Amino acid sequence: MSSFKGRYSYSVDEKGRVALPAKLRSNLVISAKGNFVITRGFERCLYVYPQDEWNKLEKFVRGLSFLDAQHRFYARTLFERANDSKLDGQSRITIPPELMEFAGIKNEVLILGVLDRMEIWDPAVYEEYQKNHPDTYETVAEQVFKPQQ
Repeated sequence: MSSFKGRYSYSVDEKGRVALPAKLRSNLVISAKGNFVITRGFERCLYVYPQDEWNKLEKFVRGLSFLDAQHRFYARTLFERANDSKLDGQSRITIPPELMEFAGIKNEVLILGVLDRMEIWDPAVYEEYQKNHPDTYETVAEQVFKPQQ
């Protein structure tokens, strides 16, 4: 099981390549073999799943009902922009242009480790997201850790 945490700033080259931080790469499971799936995330970020974690997500989505309109919409939206990527010799992945456009990425990115995935954000988009979030870390924590009744 891959596991990621931390915040890192990197630049993106003219071909859409970005290096993955060594600390994040060190938490990859061997079975992922440097293979990733990059797709649209929430709040205008990109999700980068190592192959082992993507396989778990894919298994979950396969279990959704194709008869349910919301399930179909989610699966289509997730998979239509999903792209395979492999670490190159300089530990970079390539972000497809349509995903860079979706996330507003230009020259710089923030890479966040978020448990089973990495998130790639344009720094200005992430700052705006943080600034405009209606709740604080503390108030969200109160709800997340509130005992179930």
